[in-house]
Amino acid sequence: MLDRDVPVYLITGFLESGKTKFLNFTIHQDYFKIPEKTLLILCEEGEEEYNEVDLKRCNTVMEVIEEPEDFTLETLRMLDKKHKPERVLIEYNPLWSVDKLYEMTMPRYWDMAQHIVTVDASSFQIYMNNMKSLFVEMIRGADMVIFNRCQKDNPLANFRRSVKVVNAGADVLFEDEEGEIEDIFQDEMPYDMDAPIIEIEDIDFGIWYIDMMDNLDDYVGKTVRIKGQVLKSRDLNAGFFVPGRMAMTCCADDTQFIGYVCKNPDSKRLRMGTWVTVTAEIRKEYMDVYHDEGPVLYATAIEAAQKPEQEMVFFT
Repeated sequence: MLDRDVPVYLITGFLESGKTKFLNFTIHQDYFKIPEKTLLILCEEGEEEYNEVDLKRCNTVMEVIEEPEDFTLETLRMLDKKHKPERVLIEYNPLWSVDKLYEMTMPRYWDMAQHIVTVDASSFQIYMNNMKSLFVEMIRGADMVIFNRCQKDNPLANFRRSVKVVNAGADVLFEDEEGEIEDIFQDEMPYDMDAPIIEIEDIDFGIWYIDMMDNLDDYVGKTVRIKGQVLKSRDLNAGFFVPGRMAMTCCADDTQFIGYVCKNPDSKRLRMGTWVTVTAEIRKEYMDVYHDEGPVLYATAIEAAQKPEQEMVFFT
């Protein structure tokens, strides 16, 4: 008998963030239907409910786990044995800790296929002010983050930065009542992209870092001027350094260094940790440190600089 391969789709988000609505819609789409049985595990119940008759038509069975202490390997094994599903959907309560779920051993054959986080844009800032660490935990391993119920006055570019600084690889989508929203950065850049030298102010370093990550082709061939702290490779002859900044991803104890590779013959003379102002042309190249193509700054000038008044980069 061949081994089963059971993909697991994890959907999480704060209460009333649209998890059930998203799954209800997805389950009924032709592209998502499979002839075999799907097991839907529900870990919290909000205002929107599933129609079990409709689920049955889609060959989907629902099981409810009401308490976090019951979400165990033994429980999942029991459900696997009971239903023998060929696909598993988990609508997970983030208050139960997404990190603990990732640390769990899953039943044999179960394999995490996709992790999606839903976010109610209208209440996002409230949650970020009060439960930021929980949000960071949710999105750290997510493949996709969907902001729904978006309004014109929502700072969507800031929302995206809040995700990207924690999880640069996550796809971030925005939806209003009409569907997906695009061009959220349109007319929002705080610097002049057409200037001979694009001046990146200290406060805008994070915006530049994220936008260039997402829209590198728009920057290739342009010249920028940034201020950053020198991070050097252990290889003294590497020929490059990274002028970057420390960014706060959650709280003062949860920070990371962000920046892009900068090439210059004088790189080896720079002192680790010093502040410099770099004027550089942006190119797109493969770098081993990226494991892919990415932005490479070719410095035409490197000058000593005073550290900024606010050293930390914030994204909201």
